[in-house]
Amino acid sequence: MTAGQTQTSGQETGSGTSGPETHGSSRTIISIDAMGGDRGPAAVVAGMVKSIAENPDIRFIVHGDAPALTRLIAKRKRLAGLCDVRHAEKIVSMDDKPSQVMRHGKGTSMWGAIDSVRNGEATVAVSCGNTGALMAVSMLRLRKMPGVSRPAIGILWPSENPQGFNVMLDVGADVRADPTDLMQYALMGASYARNGLKLANPRIGLLNVGTEENKGRSGLKEAFDLIQNAATNNKFTFTGFVEGGDIPSTRVDVIVTDGFTGNIALKTAEGTASFVRRLIQGAFKYSLLSRIGALFAVTSLTRLSKRIDPRRVNGGVFLGLNGTVIKSHGDADAIGVSAAIQLAIQLAKSGFTEKLAARVASGTPEREDTKIDQTKE
Repeated sequence: MTAGQTQTSGQETGSGTSGPETHGSSRTIISIDAMGGDRGPAAVVAGMVKSIAENPDIRFIVHGDAPALTRLIAKRKRLAGLCDVRHAEKIVSMDDKPSQVMRHGKGTSMWGAIDSVRNGEATVAVSCGNTGALMAVSMLRLRKMPGVSRPAIGILWPSENPQGFNVMLDVGADVRADPTDLMQYALMGASYARNGLKLANPRIGLLNVGTEENKGRSGLKEAFDLIQNAATNNKFTFTGFVEGGDIPSTRVDVIVTDGFTGNIALKTAEGTASFVRRLIQGAFKYSLLSRIGALFAVTSLTRLSKRIDPRRVNGGVFLGLNGTVIKSHGDADAIGVSAAIQLAIQLAKSGFTEKLAARVASGTPEREDTKIDQTKE
């Protein structure tokens, strides 16, 4: 089919092709919720275009308003023949409650994007939509991996390490986490670091109010022992307790914490970065001399801006589900959407979901039925 044609079958509408090749093809298939972001489907389609420029072997299943998406995609020559548009009658808004979406979300672009992963049509789903609703739908449709009590959201945090980023989880999937959950987060974080950052033996730290072993809640001390005991058999190094200042440091590669603490740390860092950026901009605009100084510093400032630009590390990964889901920032522009898709592509090509399941199963010996061949990782 050409980009301007449509074909309706139930709730499906095709654009560009009759659909991605899911069997016998070397292409990577990414499922996109095109309606969830604050900037609308135009920003999502623009992000897809940027992704294609660097990854010509990918295809998309795009969920949302089919007529609008077909028009947007038809204007982008790079997307010709690479998109299968699935019509969705409804949209999940940022104000919708997760419980409502779980009961009435069928037929939304978010639900459809997750179902494409559930049905094996796509390897990873990407959405800029409501975080709580996306996690709820993902848990409902994909289900938790055997042995996982609470899924987590893992993010890449800019750091001084050679890889440029550290992994942190959980940053908001669940405000609670008992010692066993934290141990599972360590296993999932290690797998993410291996497949997302190419670290053979990631260093894992447990976030606490101090580095001394006698500090912190009793649950953290119990988690300390569990993670330490799991380190050798699961190919990671446990560095012990770490503090907030260690999150972007070279001391660790993965920071483990509960969703309440992780989300506060994330939002605090984002707010501080924005505050510092405004201070720097104001300082260089203060006087004529400072404006002249800014001209001499423009190269360094541009490099710094790119280094801390949150759009370039956009994408939280839902860990612990039977399928990979990437949560993009709700206000993501084309650069941010492209970054989330880039992460999705990298994880899809690495076989991340299967490797993560193997790693979680290896740390849950009491559930013999969940064991998976660990030679895959």
